[in-house]
Amino acid sequence: MSETVRTHLRVRASELVGRNWLNTGGKSLDLEALRGKIVLLDFWTFCCINCLHVLDELRPLEEQYSDVLVTVGVHSPKFEHEADPVALAAAVERYEIHHPVLDDPELETWKAYTARAWPTLVVIDPEGYIVAHLSGEGHADGLAVLIPELIAEHEAKGTLHRGSGPYVAPEPTSGTLRFPGKALFLPAGRGSASQGENDGGTAAGAAVSGTASNGSAAHGSWLVTDTGHHRLVELGTDFQTVLGTYGSGTKGYADGPAAGDDAAARFNEPQGLVLLPEDVAAKAGYDVVIADSVNHRLRGLSLTDGKASTVAGNGVQRLLETGPARVDEDAAGFTGRLSEHPLEVSLSSPWDLVWSRKLNAVVVAMAGTHQIFSFDPLTGAVSIVAGNGLEGLLDGPAHEAWFAQSSGLAEDADGNIWVADSETSALRKLVVDNDGTVTVETAVGKGLFDFGFRDGPAAEARLQHPLGVTVLPDGSVAIADTYNGAVRRYDPSNGTVSTLARGLLEPSDVIVDHTQSAGSEPLLVVVEANQHQLVYVPIPKEAQQVDEGASQTHRPKSPVAPGPLELTVRFTAPTGQKLDDRWGDPTQLKISSTPPELLVSGGGTSVGLLRTLELSSDVPEGVLHITARAAACDGPETEDGEIPDHAACHLYQQDWGIPVLLQADGDTELVLDLRGMD
Repeated sequence: MSETVRTHLRVRASELVGRNWLNTGGKSLDLEALRGKIVLLDFWTFCCINCLHVLDELRPLEEQYSDVLVTVGVHSPKFEHEADPVALAAAVERYEIHHPVLDDPELETWKAYTARAWPTLVVIDPEGYIVAHLSGEGHADGLAVLIPELIAEHEAKGTLHRGSGPYVAPEPTSGTLRFPGKALFLPAGRGSASQGENDGGTAAGAAVSGTASNGSAAHGSWLVTDTGHHRLVELGTDFQTVLGTYGSGTKGYADGPAAGDDAAARFNEPQGLVLLPEDVAAKAGYDVVIADSVNHRLRGLSLTDGKASTVAGNGVQRLLETGPARVDEDAAGFTGRLSEHPLEVSLSSPWDLVWSRKLNAVVVAMAGTHQIFSFDPLTGAVSIVAGNGLEGLLDGPAHEAWFAQSSGLAEDADGNIWVADSETSALRKLVVDNDGTVTVETAVGKGLFDFGFRDGPAAEARLQHPLGVTVLPDGSVAIADTYNGAVRRYDPSNGTVSTLARGLLEPSDVIVDHTQSAGSEPLLVVVEANQHQLVYVPIPKEAQQVDEGASQTHRPKSPVAPGPLELTVRFTAPTGQKLDDRWGDPTQLKISSTPPELLVSGGGTSVGLLRTLELSSDVPEGVLHITARAAACDGPETEDGEIPDHAACHLYQQDWGIPVLLQADGDTELVLDLRGMD
């Protein structure tokens, strides 16, 4: 038998227990009802970009093996908001999940399967036994080997039952917009309505002509990523009048004509937008850059002729930093130019964009690799601006900084870039010197598992998974505090946080509107994703002060003994892959703790997946932060044992936050599976 991650132990799968089921037509499922099928449990949470990547990785397998494979999403929430059943139902619809989902708010099934990280995959054979336990993303190739093995084995035994699965599609949401992501103001003279008026013809993407009554000519317009419809919509300043659409509305990837009913161009969950300066746009040949998130590309849109083009990204998700771009043993990453050939560079879930006057480039929140990139529309150069690719919250020089799914960007008057760092519930700042040197600072936020709804001094203030950010006229910063359903304000002059608005349904972006189209005072425009709309929100003279507490993600605590703790992270390369040792040991561990005093020794970054830690006897409990990486490449080895040139390579990475409780009779070893078995 070919090498897989299968175990020779017969471990019976635990029952699936939770609050409710989605995508089953109201029916509850159990393992007995799934007997005879290969069951793939996907432990996920809808905030997690790695979980979203796995949803897309699994789609081809679900389609190919639809008569024998049943995927069950086990939604085990990280944030408080994710435990809301209404929010979960919206997320299942938003991400077009076409398999049953178990709502597991109390982490009952999570605990039963000893899941320790998002995402985790567990494979159950048709007889109800666990055969594989996988952490992180990038496992589709290995599953493509394992599933046919299970099919052959259980067809021979007569225990495989072919036929349709239990998925029942929910009623779709209708409306002009569907889960909009980001919005961009188009000043008079730049939008499609103005183009039509200037040249005497019809605007490139026009659905109806712009008129003074909806403010399009006098005040400009708003370009919105209609993420759930896989297109862009241009709205008048009343947010009701559709001035134009871009993209066919069919999920996919295609360049070409994007405007109106004859559009052939396709997008896949577009997110951020940026309007290029007019002189740059004239030279580049397009006006707007779009973060086409699931296509892992940057797209260009000409508002003059309505054509879409690809300006950066080869469509292959960026997973492996090879050669000089890999993180070294001191956890320092490569920053600088990756390539001057933008269509050859791999990107990963670009989420938001902003034009940097100091860098003279588009700055990109590269959510999928927890980094900040830049793209020069004139030279095509793609560069890493900040972040070493490790997930977490760490400030300092750009090449050493950690980010966590950065999702919102804004430039201030000094040319610094503010970052909504969603998974750390943090507001970060890139301090950009005149020579282009970048340093990372944190204004609000503590780490991956700290969140809440608390105003006051920034050191004690808490956010919950913010996705958008903008700079207000007085220099303070407004934050789309998405999972708190609020717009928050950070004042750098006194280091305090306050609340500007509440009661919003997952605000995903916030922008200052200076058009006075809805009054004499500047307003905020909020993209209210789960209400499928844009709304005006006044900037109050007196902000609210809210304190609903600070929270941490609650997961089971592992009892461990003070003193030496032997850590093992198990990894087995899939069939047809080999560990990529061309630049040395291709495995790596990064370990730290909260509080820092918990870890007496064994912290830091070094190669290998084995480590002896020493835990303090003076700290009763804490969290071990462990990041494991392993790199493997496709193809048979050459005669000399080397990986063939141009082989496709894969990065397997997972970040664990392991809560531990120190007690004398606790465990002295900790085993984690990156790709292996419990």
